Amino acid sequence: MNNTIETIINDYIEHATQKNNVDAIVLAGSQTSLINDNMSDYDIYVYSKDKVNIEMREKFAKKHSVKYEIGNNYFEHGDEIILKESNICLDFMYRDIPYIENEINYVWRNCNSKIGYTTAFLYNIKNSKILYESNDSFRSLQKELNKDYPKKLKDNIIEKNYNVMYAKTASFYEQLEKAIKRNDIVSINHRTTAILASYFDILFAINEELHVGEKKLISYAKKLCRKLPDNFDKDIEDIINNNNILEKIKNLIGNIKKFF
Repeated sequence: MNNTIETIINDYIEHATQKNNVDAIVLAGSQTSLINDNMSDYDIYVYSKDKVNIEMREKFAKKHSVKYEIGNNYFEHGDEIILKESNICLDFMYRDIPYIENEINYVWRNCNSKIGYTTAFLYNIKNSKILYESNDSFRSLQKELNKDYPKKLKDNIIEKNYNVMYAKTASFYEQLEKAIKRNDIVSINHRTTAILASYFDILFAINEELHVGEKKLISYAKKLCRKLPDNFDKDIEDIINNNNILEKIKNLIGNIKKFF
């Protein structure tokens, strides 16, 4: 984080924590990742018992930005602020501690798998950089996520995602076959994306790594995963380029199947 950005974020922290019941403010997303570039935004998560005062947020935005959106609810409640001169985006998201504890309870403690991206939210929490905290509630959840990857969770992610991807009746693969026969190009892309989502969910689980999210997956897999399937790059490239896609997806699935 450069000095200018740090000063601006510290200005936000100073005002946000004056009259609001804030538990923690953390930096996450691309700027705290192993791989970032000059297009990476600053994702700032504000954990508070009540929503941070919206007038204060708008005053802050007017002071530091050329363009902003306050109270954006498209994905989760937040603000997007484009800074003066640098045009860097500060993306603020507002949550509470029970929200993340529920997710940790469902996935990490009770070992429930989702279909794709099972542990991506947990990766966000584990790798956040704490900028401010009024208590240790966020830090204690981070410590829990630093413990050994639960074997039951690993097994459940592999089983569920392999079945929906390929093994069960009406799997994504079977749906893709039908979409190709119909020449339904939108459905072809939907089902291919779903297959790749389950594939990467399995890959990170096999390596007992939390899922990094939707960006730069190939680069992250190479950096974090001790085990990579044969022809990892080529299989994915062939699928994206629609080169004999059904055959290539079978190769992709067959190569990862060797690990479980």
